[in-house]
Order: sequence, then C-alpha cells, then structure tokens
Amino acid sequence: MTAATRKTVAVLMGGTSAEREVSLASGRQCADALREAGYDVTEIDVTADVSALIDALTPRPDAVFNALHGRMGEDGNIQGLLNLMGLPYTHSGVLASALAMDKAVARTVFEKEGMAVAKGRLATRDEILAGDVMPRPYVVKPNNEGSSVGIQIIREGANGPNPDGMGDDIMLVEEFIPGRELTVAVMGAPGEEPRPLAVTELRPTKGFYDYEAKYTDGVTEHLVPAPVSDDLGARAMDWAARAHKALHCRGVSRSDFRYDDENDALVILEINTQPGMTRLSLVPEQAGYCGIAFPDLVSWMVETAQCD
Repeated sequence: MTAATRKTVAVLMGGTSAEREVSLASGRQCADALREAGYDVTEIDVTADVSALIDALTPRPDAVFNALHGRMGEDGNIQGLLNLMGLPYTHSGVLASALAMDKAVARTVFEKEGMAVAKGRLATRDEILAGDVMPRPYVVKPNNEGSSVGIQIIREGANGPNPDGMGDDIMLVEEFIPGRELTVAVMGAPGEEPRPLAVTELRPTKGFYDYEAKYTDGVTEHLVPAPVSDDLGARAMDWAARAHKALHCRGVSRSDFRYDDENDALVILEINTQPGMTRLSLVPEQAGYCGIAFPDLVSWMVETAQCD
C-alpha cells in the first residue's frame, strides 16, 4: 500500500460501558496491527460526548474500525450514528447489533433456527430477590451486556442473588448447563456464506468463565482445536455460522456454547457481534490457528466494512 493509496482508518475504543478497559486494549492492538498492514490510523477514545466523536471523525476517514464493546458500542447506537454520517464501519450493522445484544430476543431467533437454548425467562429484580424463580442451579445475568459482565450462578445451598451485582431492573434467568464451555468465531462478509474458524474449549482454572477469567492472563486455558468429537465440532461450527446468518451479522462474530457431555446436549448461549481483540482474545487465536495473521484479519475487516 503506497502513501498515495494508503487508506485512513479511525479506530473507536473505550466507550462508556462496563467493558471500557477491555475495549481500550482491543482498540490499541487493532490500531497497531492496522499500522503494520499499511493503513493510516487514528485512535479515538469514545466518551458520552457525541459531538466530540463527530468532530474526531472530521476529516472523514475511509473506514471506521469499531473496537467498542458493550452498551452504546455494540447495541446498534454507534452503528446508527455511523450510518447517518455515511461512514463504512467494521462488524455488524444496527439490526444485527441490537438483536444480538438483547439476549432474550436472540434466544428466540436461535430456537426458530432449530438450535437448543437453556430454559429461561426474563424476570424483574424484585422477583429474583423475592425467591428462586426457577429450580437451582440457575444463572442470573443482564439481558443486554457482554463479556460475562454481572453474571451470577445460584447453586444448591448457596445464598440467593447478590442485589449489588444486578445493575438492571430486568434480568435474564436461565437454567445452569453443566459441562464444557465452547466458542466458535465466524468470518462473514456481506453477500458471502459465513466461515466458522474453529472450536475452542475454555477451561478456567477457578470458578467459571466470568469477566475475570476472560481477561486475566493465565486464569483460563484455551484449547484450540477443542478436544471434542468430529460430530460435536461440526455441530458447533454449523450453529455458529447459522446464528451469524440468522441475525444478519457481518464481519466477525463469536458464538458461545455449553456442552453437557453426559446428555450429549449442545446449547447456544449468545452471539457476540463485537468480540474482544486483546492479546488474550479468542478470535485472533482461532484466526491464527487457521493461518490468518492478526494484521491480515483486521485488514479484511476494514476492506469489508460498510454502512447499513
């Protein structure tokens, strides 16, 4: 890429969600990789000041790399603004972002596509704190957060949910699925069939795969490819591709699963439209396993960026 043809890319990072620090790490790593690939990169620390963001995007870049996570950056809000500005951006558009961020809605789509989900329902904070809303063990989590933020597992003999851990008035309550944690990254440009990359098994050294386990070095072992049967691996990869397509995702997504060995039961938990891009992250790891270097991965995301 010569100086005359070098594309300008604005990398959005930070944001105002609970995942701000992870987003900053993702954004910096992506910005460095894009520079390595030959792009002219500007890093933008996004705050709640929308006018400041609009100013930072002037003059207009050729593309926007969206490295924001969580609310505002992953739920369709920032995507809507970029659409209005006519700026091509990476990852999914407004509809897919909003659908995927609302776990209850996404569950409905998965079921209609023939994929199994854990038994569950939405419940108010008062209902949950008043007593068990389903047989134990069960999981309480925000309906519209990512990265396992705010998840609580309520087990037999334990205290009930911690009210301080529930930041929302409406929460998603699901049965706890015993077994193994699996995840599949998908690459899918608009108009192309989604390409699942690999299956990774996640084995936390303590507790479960929560926010700390995802982003603390050495806390979780990543096994890629996962030591699973060919049938299970193919099923997980097929479901991830179908979830990507059903929610109209584009660019990179990552679907998370639980697998109950005893009953040979695979359950899809959610799809992430803005998966992490830190050095510990699963998408770059799976891409590397498939022979796709990190600068090539982020370059592909920029070259396939578009508005809705």
